[in-house]
Amino acid sequence: MGQRADLLIVTALVSASATPAYGADRHSISIAPGRLGEAAIALGRQTGTSIGMSDQSLAAIPTGGVQGHLATEAALRRLLNGTGTRARRIAAGNWRIERAPPSARPGTAPPSRPAPAVPVAAQPEPQIIVTASKRDTPLLRYAGMVDALDSRIFTTGEAANGTASLLARVASLSSTHAGNGRNKLFIRAIADSGVAGPTQSTTGQYFGDMRLNYAAPDPDLKLYDVGRVEVLEGPQGTLYGAGSLGGIVRIMPNVPNLAEFGGQVSAGLSATQHGDPGGDVSATLNLPILSEKVALRIVGYGVQEGGYIDDIRRDEHDVNRVRTWGGRAALRISPNDEWTIDLTGVYQHIDGDDAQYAIRSAGTLERASSVAQPYYADYLMGNVRIERQWDNLRFVSSTGLVRHILSETYDATQPGDAPATFHQRNRVDIFSTENRLVRDLDNGLGWILGMSYLQSTSDIERSLTSFGPGPDLPEVIPGVPVYGLGRPASATGVRNGIKEATLFGEASFEPLRGVIATVGGRLTNSRLSGEAIDPTAALSSTDLARAEAQADRSETMFLPSASLLTDAIPGVTIYARFQQGFRPGGLAVDDQRIRRFRNDRISTVEAGFRKGVPGRDTIALSANVAYTDWRDIQADVTDRAGLPATANIGDGRIYTIEGRIVARATPRFTLDGSIIYNDSRLTRPTMLVRALLDRDETLSLPNVADLGGRLAFDYRAPVDADMDVHLNGAARYVGKSRLGVGPILGQTQGNYVDTSLSASLIRGQIQYSLSVTNLLDSNGNRFSLGTPFDLRTDYYTPLRPRTLRVGIDFAF
Repeated sequence: MGQRADLLIVTALVSASATPAYGADRHSISIAPGRLGEAAIALGRQTGTSIGMSDQSLAAIPTGGVQGHLATEAALRRLLNGTGTRARRIAAGNWRIERAPPSARPGTAPPSRPAPAVPVAAQPEPQIIVTASKRDTPLLRYAGMVDALDSRIFTTGEAANGTASLLARVASLSSTHAGNGRNKLFIRAIADSGVAGPTQSTTGQYFGDMRLNYAAPDPDLKLYDVGRVEVLEGPQGTLYGAGSLGGIVRIMPNVPNLAEFGGQVSAGLSATQHGDPGGDVSATLNLPILSEKVALRIVGYGVQEGGYIDDIRRDEHDVNRVRTWGGRAALRISPNDEWTIDLTGVYQHIDGDDAQYAIRSAGTLERASSVAQPYYADYLMGNVRIERQWDNLRFVSSTGLVRHILSETYDATQPGDAPATFHQRNRVDIFSTENRLVRDLDNGLGWILGMSYLQSTSDIERSLTSFGPGPDLPEVIPGVPVYGLGRPASATGVRNGIKEATLFGEASFEPLRGVIATVGGRLTNSRLSGEAIDPTAALSSTDLARAEAQADRSETMFLPSASLLTDAIPGVTIYARFQQGFRPGGLAVDDQRIRRFRNDRISTVEAGFRKGVPGRDTIALSANVAYTDWRDIQADVTDRAGLPATANIGDGRIYTIEGRIVARATPRFTLDGSIIYNDSRLTRPTMLVRALLDRDETLSLPNVADLGGRLAFDYRAPVDADMDVHLNGAARYVGKSRLGVGPILGQTQGNYVDTSLSASLIRGQIQYSLSVTNLLDSNGNRFSLGTPFDLRTDYYTPLRPRTLRVGIDFAF
């Protein structure tokens, strides 16, 4: 069957080398349609082989790409199918692509000899694989919306921007824009609020098979040496469990190459209009330790983003500088053809000098704060992944630990009072393990059975510090003493814990020819606990004991899923899907009291179609419509003092309509347009929320725009045999949204256009790049929250002003 899809999931390495082995080994191959020269380089890196060409003119021949778990020889046959070329093995691990002689016909075996030529036999069209399905499902037979970005798209400048680069390229993905390492990510309109309390995000985030966070913001890992990023829309409860209500974001790093030494270094300088300069450096090194058995891959980077906000009260300029540094190391051990063991460690530190917001009444890109509001984020992860492969059966085990710390300072100064700060520190520890058995079939049929266990604790500690002259100072937070003279006083914090054991499974079968049915389910038992940290004297011991007793409980949840898909119409896929997701409950601090919030649950029914393959067919179309029912919505709100708290705010519903068109005007020039519309309503607000609303007022869910869209172009062309040029540009519109629930958090935000343009020149192993972001120097409002201790000021978080970056990359 023709493989037609709305998005390509591909793997192309930024730096030299990826996974290697013997000619008969099976590899995870993911190569997008494009030019044969680029595809051969990518295949060589992914298999650890050397692939040359007898004639440089062959590099421009178009090829359909390759996807799947394949041996090098089989991957070459599929890649070269229909190109008029063939692959000749000239030595172990060395191949040469050459023009096929006129007499060579598909399927004709060459005469036997020590270094035989390998003719290209007719093969089915290459599969486009959704690896985040955990079953390597061909996209033609995957029921749902998928977005994917591969390493060909990411320049090192975009890698330095981390999650911001994903937001610029995926129309359905949005963020709170509180600052690097402080943001909450949302997919579609599945958003709770913009303030950060103890609840989980509605979007699951993964690094390979390892969960990145739990009850904490996006860690905003930089995207250096990443093969691809996959975004699956809609609830993903069956395969990913709690916290995947809106969907998942899955980062797939490049893996060590067992055969070849190599790497890459990059550097860039940036200049921000109205602000400070910045820069970024990175290095990747691939080091085989035991040839074709053991290899180490190391990535390191440092990024400084120049500030552009001035604080007129403190007479400080460009206060919001952010520095990020970190890296990772991956050790791959492949003792034989069947076993692969990967050990991965990740560390990243983000240091922000001050908050990102401004005040419109103070002036453009200006605010007036009494104190600095620095923050930092520390992220540490370790993971062990073991895979055993038998033909179409795989066993995968992934186990890891995460420590995630976010420390934030807010301006708590009250009008007419002495300067004061509020400090909050959230420490999250995660242990998780998942073990699954998967049967993959080439036609998309198959099954998965798995079990997982997760244990996580979240400790939120809080304190208030006043810099007044003495103890007789006005109270800032009810029940919290004010000492003055820079002495901190503890405010009530909260500790939430969860132990989650899960069984899950999914199977696809073909009840009728051309119709694929998929059914699945996830059974989860969660044991929850909660307690207060440093409770204030005003907190009743009876109320505290009651709340903690309610928090210590067990919940069992079953999440079913089902879908129907047909590709009986040539070149067209039509599907319908039902899926659920949930988040467990916990404890939160509200007005210095400990309160319990319940779990919430989401159900989505959606239908869609896709026609054509972006980047290969002249026109590729896809569309999707979804209805979502959300019960007992957990939302991070603010109490009377302005502090973040979590509460159930009621039930809601969301209608979503999406569409995308990719037009390949010429083999070198592509236009890409996408649009998303969300209509969300809080249909049954709780009594607490009703008290905040006017009579008959309808309320949309917060932080996701009702309308969004993106228009982009991409142009790639060879200049000569050793030089390529690449141009791309994009404009993304973000519509209006509300900050939160109720009149105090009802400020609007959004309604702006973000633009970018980049160019790169590739000459051999060197790439020169030039990029400009926010071409129009827009001052649009991304986020209407400043300090939570003053919710009535006209805060806004501006787009980073026009920024120019020049960079150079060198591969070796």
